[in-house]
Amino acid sequence: MHQGWIKICGIRDTETASSVAKLDPNAIGLNFYEKTPRCIDIDTATTIVRELPDNIEAIGLFVNHSVDEVASITDQTKISAVQLHGDESPAFLADLYSQRPQLKLIKAYRVGSNGLEPLSHFLDECGQLEVDLSACLLDARVDGAFGGTGKTIAWDFVSENYPFDEWPPLVLAGGLTPSNIAAAIETVQPWGVDVSSGVESSPAVKDIAQCKNLIDQARAAFEQHDQPKS
Repeated sequence: MHQGWIKICGIRDTETASSVAKLDPNAIGLNFYEKTPRCIDIDTATTIVRELPDNIEAIGLFVNHSVDEVASITDQTKISAVQLHGDESPAFLADLYSQRPQLKLIKAYRVGSNGLEPLSHFLDECGQLEVDLSACLLDARVDGAFGGTGKTIAWDFVSENYPFDEWPPLVLAGGLTPSNIAAAIETVQPWGVDVSSGVESSPAVKDIAQCKNLIDQARAAFEQHDQPKS
């Protein structure tokens, strides 16, 4: 796990997964939230995970699933990391962590008018429950949505207010595209980036040329910032 982590999220079929894998991102995201057009079925996800190169991690995206559902899906698909985008509490993470301690846990937080204060309380409680987060993902808060909206967050605010040396590694998401990814990385200097709608030709349809362009732009930007901000 090193700075420069790039994830392409919302892949739904084996052909797209194979094409994206050839571009060598660090991870791909498989979305199990039924209310999104990017939702994937368990059988397809299992095939994708089995066929991925060892150096590319498959991450399961969940929204308000039960602990048992997350455990069952990750067991079936052999997914090794989960990204929780719903209203999951620190107690939920502690329960999941106790049942599946091998899973890497990424918690998504949607930045709204309250800034980062709710996330601070969340992370404090995770610490008290001895839950170790692999990363925090910051996305834009849009009422009624759990991500994938294409809305950006205030990069300057994140850069100035995220305690990089105290909190889990920061994954930046929200409205990232091939045309703004370099500026986002330069401004925020996150540990990683996560892109979904910003590389699509239509909702839930990945454009491989856009994926390549974004990965190339992100790699170049990360190379200029070898160390995470502290």
